[in-house]
Amino acid sequence: MALWKDPSIKDPSAPGETAPVAATETAPRPAERPGPVSLASVAAEPLRRAAPSGAVKESLIAADVTIEGKIEGAGDVRIAGRFKGDVNVQGNVTVEQGAHVNGQVSAATVIVSGEVEGNISASSRVELLETGIINGDVKAAVLTVAAGSRMRGQADFGWGEQGPGRK
Repeated sequence: MALWKDPSIKDPSAPGETAPVAATETAPRPAERPGPVSLASVAAEPLRRAAPSGAVKESLIAADVTIEGKIEGAGDVRIAGRFKGDVNVQGNVTVEQGAHVNGQVSAATVIVSGEVEGNISASSRVELLETGIINGDVKAAVLTVAAGSRMRGQADFGWGEQGPGRK
């Protein structure tokens, strides 16, 4: 929109005048391409879900990805690949079947159907599914172990709750 009036364009609302026809159309703009992205930021990028704002997001380390470092945050983490380092989140951690974590895991809930080499500390619960392997100590309010799973280490559970009959 111009801020001045072009004298060569006639007012179509004036009696006997017609609106001028544009001689050319503007070409559509090409889609913008994102710049280079690091592998770590892609693997830890939260999945965009059709959820209301304020909902917990989940970060994913895909099955064909290997990452070394540290994960910290408030959301959920799903590991389907290989991760070497410590995981410390306020949400939930899921170690998928075929995944391998080498490090300490601390979260509200930890679900293991892959392999974890390191200690696990969960404020709520730890679930060791039938394909899961834990090689380390586990400390949780609740521990669920499925038949067929394997664990080597010490388990400390049930001490976080003060229910009836517990002291």
